[in-house]
Amino acid sequence: MPFDDPTCTTWHASLRLGFARDGGCTRLVRREHRGPLRVQKALYPEGPGACHVIVVHPPGGIVGGDRLDIALDVPAGCHVLATSPGAAKWYRANGRTSRQDVHLAAGPGAAIEWLPQETIVYDHADVMLAHDVDLAPGAAYIGSEVLCFGRRASGERFTRGRVGQRTRIRVGGRPVWWEQGGATPALLASPLGMDGHSVCATLVAVGKPVPAALQDAVRAVDPGLAVSQVKQVFVARFLGDDGERARAALTGAWTVLRPYLLDRPATPPRIWNT
Repeated sequence: MPFDDPTCTTWHASLRLGFARDGGCTRLVRREHRGPLRVQKALYPEGPGACHVIVVHPPGGIVGGDRLDIALDVPAGCHVLATSPGAAKWYRANGRTSRQDVHLAAGPGAAIEWLPQETIVYDHADVMLAHDVDLAPGAAYIGSEVLCFGRRASGERFTRGRVGQRTRIRVGGRPVWWEQGGATPALLASPLGMDGHSVCATLVAVGKPVPAALQDAVRAVDPGLAVSQVKQVFVARFLGDDGERARAALTGAWTVLRPYLLDRPATPPRIWNT
């Protein structure tokens, strides 16, 4: 059935991944899925210490009423980078809210990188995005998100609908970052919101405080980037109208930050170039 048919079947899909440290290797040891969410195999483009996984949603788009649940358990000493093979597309609501819940947990000395490609929100979509990160003391996290409202290349604007967001990060059970809000066409148009722009992007990193010189290096990646450091949380934001530029800006910021925060050179997943 077409995605705009209100009788269309919806999916509640889930994916749970568990990892383990095996000598100097991070291994994918548990893979549970229900519905159309998959990880094909573990990849090691930068050696055995860091495991890359590509989260695949075979339908290619999320319709009103769909729900995606994703959970990663990364124990002590492991390093996992998770990404996606392409842009996520959130279709019109048809009277039902679609939802994604992401739960990430990292043990002492572990690292999680959550770096999906951009999210495209179609006109009339109704979406809720919840993101929870639980870090043990000494763990590190880098996460990014690019939100594109409407299909700019097709001339579509986001004239009706909403996107609700909540991001919660805890270290040792204590909250270090809490952000929630909702995007509507009125907020996108408002000078107190996105001031008429259609793309916003955020990168959040938790770990060692980022020194001023490195913050300046991130700012130099793109004039549209604004950065801040709040205790152990570093945030870079981008506001504009070009999804590719936003993704390039966050990738550049990640390239600058990763060697410092995770003691590894930036090795972009090959799927980003396909």
